[in-house]
Amino acid sequence: MNSQKTRRLALDAMLAAMYVVLSLVSVPMPTMKITLDSLPILVGAALFGPIDGMAVGLVGSFINQCTSQYGLTATTILWILPAGVRGLMVGLYAKRHDFSMTTAQTVFITVISALVVTVLNTLVMYIDSWVYHYAYAAVLLTVVLRVIVGIVTAVVFSLLLPALLKPLRRYLSNR
Repeated sequence: MNSQKTRRLALDAMLAAMYVVLSLVSVPMPTMKITLDSLPILVGAALFGPIDGMAVGLVGSFINQCTSQYGLTATTILWILPAGVRGLMVGLYAKRHDFSMTTAQTVFITVISALVVTVLNTLVMYIDSWVYHYAYAAVLLTVVLRVIVGIVTAVVFSLLLPALLKPLRRYLSNR
Protein backbone atom coordinates (compact mmCIF):
# COMPACT_ATOMS: atom_id res chain seq x y z
CA MET A 1 0.00 0.00 0.00
CA ASN A 2 1.50 3.36 -0.96
CA SER A 3 1.88 6.23 1.49
CA GLN A 4 -0.95 8.29 -0.05
CA LYS A 5 -3.44 5.42 0.40
CA THR A 6 -2.15 4.83 3.92
CA ARG A 7 -2.56 8.52 4.78
CA ARG A 8 -6.09 8.52 3.36
CA LEU A 9 -7.05 5.42 5.34
CA ALA A 10 -5.62 7.00 8.49
CA LEU A 11 -7.61 10.19 7.85
CA ASP A 12 -10.79 8.15 7.33
CA ALA A 13 -10.13 6.38 10.65
CA MET A 14 -9.58 9.72 12.40
CA LEU A 15 -12.81 11.08 10.92
CA ALA A 16 -14.72 7.97 12.08
CA ALA A 17 -13.24 8.47 15.57
CA MET A 18 -14.28 12.13 15.46
CA TYR A 19 -17.81 10.98 14.61
CA VAL A 20 -17.86 8.87 17.77
CA VAL A 21 -16.49 11.68 19.94
CA LEU A 22 -18.89 14.28 18.50
CA SER A 23 -21.83 11.94 19.07
CA LEU A 24 -21.05 12.08 22.79
CA VAL A 25 -21.51 15.86 22.73
CA SER A 26 -25.21 16.16 22.05
CA VAL A 27 -28.48 17.63 23.18
CA PRO A 28 -30.69 14.61 23.89
CA MET A 29 -34.42 14.83 23.25
CA PRO A 30 -37.10 12.13 23.59
CA THR A 31 -36.99 10.84 20.00
CA MET A 32 -33.80 12.43 18.67
CA LYS A 33 -30.59 14.16 19.59
CA ILE A 34 -29.01 17.32 18.28
CA THR A 35 -25.35 16.70 17.52
CA LEU A 36 -22.51 17.59 15.19
CA ASP A 37 -21.48 13.95 14.67
CA SER A 38 -22.21 14.05 10.93
CA LEU A 39 -19.62 16.74 10.27
CA PRO A 40 -16.73 14.24 9.89
CA ILE A 41 -18.82 12.26 7.37
CA LEU A 42 -19.32 15.41 5.32
CA VAL A 43 -15.62 16.28 5.51
CA GLY A 44 -14.54 12.80 4.41
CA ALA A 45 -17.06 12.73 1.57
CA ALA A 46 -16.23 16.24 0.35
CA LEU A 47 -12.48 15.58 0.48
CA PHE A 48 -12.23 12.03 -0.84
CA GLY A 49 -15.55 11.01 -2.38
CA PRO A 50 -18.39 8.55 -1.91
CA ILE A 51 -16.49 5.45 -0.75
CA ASP A 52 -14.58 7.32 1.95
CA GLY A 53 -17.67 9.28 3.03
CA MET A 54 -19.69 6.09 3.27
CA ALA A 55 -16.89 4.28 5.14
CA VAL A 56 -16.53 7.11 7.68
CA GLY A 57 -20.30 7.09 8.23
CA LEU A 58 -20.65 3.32 8.54
CA VAL A 59 -17.59 2.75 10.73
CA GLY A 60 -18.20 5.77 12.97
CA SER A 61 -21.87 4.96 13.38
CA PHE A 62 -21.17 1.26 14.00
CA ILE A 63 -18.62 2.03 16.75
CA ASN A 64 -21.00 4.57 18.25
CA GLN A 65 -23.89 2.11 18.18
CA CYS A 66 -21.86 -0.70 19.72
CA THR A 67 -20.40 1.46 22.50
CA SER A 68 -23.67 3.22 23.33
CA GLN A 69 -26.40 2.04 25.66
CA TYR A 70 -27.96 0.09 22.76
CA GLY A 71 -24.98 -2.10 21.90
CA LEU A 72 -25.02 -4.64 19.10
CA THR A 73 -28.62 -5.60 18.32
CA ALA A 74 -30.63 -7.21 15.55
CA THR A 75 -31.31 -3.75 14.10
CA THR A 76 -27.78 -2.31 14.37
CA ILE A 77 -27.21 -2.55 10.62
CA LEU A 78 -30.36 -0.49 10.06
CA TRP A 79 -29.20 2.20 12.49
CA ILE A 80 -25.82 2.63 10.81
CA LEU A 81 -27.11 2.76 7.22
CA PRO A 82 -28.34 6.40 7.28
CA ALA A 83 -24.84 7.67 8.17
CA GLY A 84 -23.37 5.63 5.33
CA VAL A 85 -26.01 6.93 2.91
CA ARG A 86 -25.17 10.51 3.91
CA GLY A 87 -21.48 9.94 3.14
CA LEU A 88 -22.34 8.25 -0.15
CA MET A 89 -24.69 11.03 -1.27
CA VAL A 90 -22.39 13.91 -0.39
CA GLY A 91 -19.37 12.11 -1.81
CA LEU A 92 -21.10 11.42 -5.13
CA TYR A 93 -22.22 15.03 -5.36
CA ALA A 94 -18.77 16.37 -4.48
CA LYS A 95 -17.12 14.05 -7.01
CA ARG A 96 -19.58 15.13 -9.68
CA HIS A 97 -18.52 18.73 -9.04
CA ASP A 98 -14.79 17.85 -9.05
CA PHE A 99 -14.59 18.34 -5.27
CA SER A 100 -15.08 22.09 -5.70
CA MET A 101 -18.59 22.97 -4.56
CA THR A 102 -19.92 26.48 -4.19
CA THR A 103 -21.59 27.51 -0.94
CA ALA A 104 -25.01 27.09 -2.58
CA GLN A 105 -24.10 23.58 -3.76
CA THR A 106 -22.79 22.71 -0.30
CA VAL A 107 -26.01 23.96 1.33
CA PHE A 108 -28.07 22.03 -1.24
CA ILE A 109 -26.38 18.65 -0.75
CA THR A 110 -26.15 18.90 3.04
CA VAL A 111 -29.85 19.82 3.31
CA ILE A 112 -30.91 17.08 0.88
CA SER A 113 -28.75 14.50 2.69
CA ALA A 114 -30.19 15.65 6.04
CA LEU A 115 -33.73 15.16 4.76
CA VAL A 116 -32.89 11.70 3.40
CA VAL A 117 -31.22 10.74 6.70
CA THR A 118 -34.25 12.00 8.65
CA VAL A 119 -36.58 9.86 6.52
CA LEU A 120 -34.28 6.83 6.86
CA ASN A 121 -33.91 7.27 10.63
CA THR A 122 -37.68 7.59 11.00
CA LEU A 123 -38.14 4.40 8.98
CA VAL A 124 -35.52 2.63 11.10
CA MET A 125 -37.31 3.76 14.28
CA TYR A 126 -40.53 2.30 12.91
CA ILE A 127 -38.87 -1.04 12.08
CA ASP A 128 -37.07 -1.05 15.45
CA SER A 129 -40.37 -0.39 17.27
CA TRP A 130 -41.96 -3.25 15.38
CA VAL A 131 -39.07 -5.65 16.14
CA TYR A 132 -38.83 -4.70 19.83
CA HIS A 133 -42.54 -3.99 20.42
CA TYR A 134 -42.49 -0.41 21.68
CA ALA A 135 -44.74 2.56 20.91
CA TYR A 136 -43.87 4.41 17.74
CA ALA A 137 -46.52 7.16 18.06
CA ALA A 138 -44.15 9.59 19.84
CA VAL A 139 -41.74 9.40 16.91
CA LEU A 140 -44.49 10.29 14.42
CA LEU A 141 -45.47 13.31 16.51
CA THR A 142 -41.94 14.71 16.28
CA VAL A 143 -41.26 14.17 12.56
CA VAL A 144 -41.76 17.86 11.74
CA LEU A 145 -39.39 18.90 14.53
CA ARG A 146 -36.87 16.30 13.35
CA VAL A 147 -37.00 17.70 9.80
CA ILE A 148 -36.55 21.29 11.03
CA VAL A 149 -33.61 20.35 13.24
CA GLY A 150 -32.09 18.37 10.36
CA ILE A 151 -32.32 21.33 7.99
CA VAL A 152 -30.93 23.82 10.52
CA THR A 153 -28.05 21.48 11.35
CA ALA A 154 -27.37 20.96 7.63
CA VAL A 155 -27.17 24.71 7.03
CA VAL A 156 -24.74 25.06 9.94
CA PHE A 157 -22.65 22.20 8.52
CA SER A 158 -22.63 23.75 5.07
CA LEU A 159 -21.35 27.03 6.49
CA LEU A 160 -18.63 25.26 8.50
CA LEU A 161 -17.58 22.90 5.72
CA PRO A 162 -15.80 25.37 3.38
CA ALA A 163 -13.84 26.80 6.32
CA LEU A 164 -12.72 23.29 7.28
CA LEU A 165 -12.05 21.98 3.78
CA LYS A 166 -9.82 24.82 2.58
CA PRO A 167 -6.98 24.28 5.09
CA LEU A 168 -7.38 20.50 4.90
CA ARG A 169 -7.02 20.54 1.11
CA ARG A 170 -3.98 22.81 1.38
CA TYR A 171 -2.44 20.48 3.95
CA LEU A 172 -3.14 17.35 1.91
CA SER A 173 -1.81 18.87 -1.31
CA ASN A 174 1.50 19.67 0.41
CA ARG A 175 1.97 16.05 1.43
